[in-house]
Amino acid sequence: MLKQKDPHQEPRQEAAAGWPGALAARLPVRVGCAAVGGLLLFLAFPPIGWWWSAPAGVALFTIAVYGAPGGPVPGVRPRRAAWLGCLAGAAFLFPALSWVRPIGDDAWLALVGVSSLFYAALGALAALVVRLRLWPLWAACLWVLIEWARGLFPVGGFPWARLAFSQGQSAYTKWASLGGAPLVTFMVALSGTLVAYAATAAASGRLRAPGRGRMTIQAVALGALAAPLAGLAIPLPGDEGRAVNVGVVQGNVPGRGMDFLGDEPAVVLRNHAGETHKLAEAIRAGRFPRPDLVVWPENSTDIDPYQSPDAYRIIDSAVKDVGVPVLVGAVVAIGDENRATRAIVWDPVSGPGAYYDKRKLVPFGEYTPYKEIFLKLSSRANLVGRQSVPGTRVGTLRLGPVTVGAVECYEVAFDSTVRDTVTAGGTPLVVQANNASYALTGLPPQQLAMDQLRAVEHNRAVVTAAPTGISASIDPTGAIQWRTAELVQDMTVVRVSVRTHDTIATRVGPLPEWMLIFAGAGAVAAAFWRRRASRQAQGKTSEDTPDETPEVGSRS
Repeated sequence: MLKQKDPHQEPRQEAAAGWPGALAARLPVRVGCAAVGGLLLFLAFPPIGWWWSAPAGVALFTIAVYGAPGGPVPGVRPRRAAWLGCLAGAAFLFPALSWVRPIGDDAWLALVGVSSLFYAALGALAALVVRLRLWPLWAACLWVLIEWARGLFPVGGFPWARLAFSQGQSAYTKWASLGGAPLVTFMVALSGTLVAYAATAAASGRLRAPGRGRMTIQAVALGALAAPLAGLAIPLPGDEGRAVNVGVVQGNVPGRGMDFLGDEPAVVLRNHAGETHKLAEAIRAGRFPRPDLVVWPENSTDIDPYQSPDAYRIIDSAVKDVGVPVLVGAVVAIGDENRATRAIVWDPVSGPGAYYDKRKLVPFGEYTPYKEIFLKLSSRANLVGRQSVPGTRVGTLRLGPVTVGAVECYEVAFDSTVRDTVTAGGTPLVVQANNASYALTGLPPQQLAMDQLRAVEHNRAVVTAAPTGISASIDPTGAIQWRTAELVQDMTVVRVSVRTHDTIATRVGPLPEWMLIFAGAGAVAAAFWRRRASRQAQGKTSEDTPDETPEVGSRS
């Protein structure tokens, strides 16, 4: 008995001919697009910083899960798109998060593995929405949705290596002043998905066709360029004519990796106190202007000054020598079993006063989530020691003539933590960081790019101090005015603008992000409903209907 001809078979075979078919049906090509796309995403991030490779990476990621542009139902099964997305995520995150390796290769592998699952979800969802009209728009929204989810789950989220954080100073950076980091991610992703649309449409032969189709593809290609070009034209708030002198101290540490403290007690504290004395001497000699305040890094004292008279004396002597308030980073005891990562305002006359306790804590670095379970799985979970407890107050602290916005290291990756510090009156922003365990890895330059983006996002100068670097001064346009090398002692006094005018992003907060998230989620729901309705109309299940033409001798 002759088998009834599938009405979809001829179009699919036609689509599988030539280069479009290779793109549509050959698994190695998909795998190559996913892997190279992930690698291009990595290259966009510091220390390499080829920011323009981010939209190219998104484009290849999208092409990998898009499928046959000439077929009647473009796209691959979400199941296959999921593991392609996971592959792209792994190709991106393995090098991008290699700075985790000082903790242990197993920790690095676990973090990359968990984070790659979000890109698996992105691939599966993108494979659904590419079946809709205006799909480049919805696919770009999905990047915002996935990054939002990655910033929440698991154990409080890990929002590192978002697309926006590859754009510390690029053609896309100014979009942050309108919609924050989520809008920057969206615009980068939109450029990439538009390129993917133009590429797949050209592969299907529509570029050669005269008339409306060709004009549409050309318009889409121009749209991919419009996002960065329009970003360059966005006006930023101007200078308000007020500035302060801020001293920055980078004391360095004796060791490397997880043993950066060395064996000698209080050496980190003495390094920072010693550099502060040198700064005071340089000021008296006229080599630097007199500062209005001085900033030490996070964990600049490795001994609790509230409990140690010697630590108190060392800090107090350095502060009195420089003669202005110093923001001291300390780890202090809270009760018998807990601790807090604290920024203390240390006055040359009255001593320690107001403080800010870090609110966003580093899992497995400052506290151990699911402690009972992880202590049984790995003895290294004990390296955390006392468990940190999060603070409850916004980081605004009065230092001399200004109220600074205190942000502690890891917190700079979280949109809401930085924004509520600004809306509470913090200006300039002071980021106290401790990257001593990750010196000369990709982490310090990646964090510096985040600082640059935050400066533009909120129209605030940013001063960052880190014990091993990178310490820096960043103006509200995202430009770096001064920075240190890593693993050196350094100090200076920088002139920092004080601005109070809020950007649109500061005023509207998470509204643009939620709009993009709902748009992406709505597109997924519409695509799922349409796919289900189509299956029901055909009287087939998803397993019965192939979504791509298998090669001879292969299984679909």
